[in-house]
Amino acid sequence: MPVVRAGRPRSSLVRHRVGWTAAAVLALLLAVLLSLAFGSRQFAPSEVLDAVLYGGDGDAAQVVRFLRLPRTLIGLMVGAALALAGTAMQGITRNPIADPGVLGISQGASVGVVLALSFLGVHTLGGYVWFAFAGAGAAAVAVYAIASSGRGGATPVKLALSGAAINALLVAVTMAVLTTKAAALDEFRFWQVGSLTGRDSAVAAQIWPFLLAGAVLVLSVARGLDALALGEDAARGLGQNVAAVRVVAGLGAAVLTGAGVAAAGPIAFVGLAVPHLARAAVGGGHRWLLPMAALLGPVVVLVSDTVGRVLFPPSEVPAGVLTALIGVPFLVALVRRKGVPA
Repeated sequence: MPVVRAGRPRSSLVRHRVGWTAAAVLALLLAVLLSLAFGSRQFAPSEVLDAVLYGGDGDAAQVVRFLRLPRTLIGLMVGAALALAGTAMQGITRNPIADPGVLGISQGASVGVVLALSFLGVHTLGGYVWFAFAGAGAAAVAVYAIASSGRGGATPVKLALSGAAINALLVAVTMAVLTTKAAALDEFRFWQVGSLTGRDSAVAAQIWPFLLAGAVLVLSVARGLDALALGEDAARGLGQNVAAVRVVAGLGAAVLTGAGVAAAGPIAFVGLAVPHLARAAVGGGHRWLLPMAALLGPVVVLVSDTVGRVLFPPSEVPAGVLTALIGVPFLVALVRRKGVPA
């Protein structure tokens, strides 16, 4: 994707951004159609549209409406949530390789699921959601509390270091519990890999309010994130309350990550790769960058999930495995570059 040039005339820049946004919308619609049409059984687009728009009464309608439609809806929500969270985190920390795992939030969700499985006897996806979300929120609060203490407040470096420390602690807690509660290992392993398998409309109904709240928080500080990209002193000179921008964006990212990870597990690299793809398309202005990320995130998740369903039918490769296979080469290419998209 071409990088937006700073010196481009404003009218040309707007046309460029509108064009890429329209292309992203079309890509998202195609990804949704593929997700509904392909799997262990394939259906024609006409059958899919008939099932979605008119109900239908055949096998295709039953599979599309009651199995694939909820799964696709959750893929849309989770992809948008993780992409928005990753974009916000990269803006907060001014770190191009930040993602929802950088502050320990994903691992916090994992601890919540492990504790629910091992000690509370929770064995349903609907039950996991609340414990995963609580674990993610607790991890986010702990990271920010540690980073904000001491001189200078919650600087990007202190946030990253605090996140690494909390993440290491939570990994140790997870492993300690699983080694003493072997019966929970297989069930947790299935959740941990990241997948849309088995997700139903009940899970979507539980997480959408949190996703909406997190998206509103992140989008509300888009201008502040633009100013923060220039540096803290410049942001203050532009009238921005740097601490407030970080708190609101960080809270929004935590809510988005917690809900997304709770619903589908920690699907890897969406929060890392998608912000860079969006930035390459529409530039670094967060008023365009955040919506573009919200469009591209679901495309990555749904395409990965669809490919995983058709590779080795009737078995499935979890979406988290496919996103990791895509994301690792992307991360290697990013590290090898002399710079990163700005």
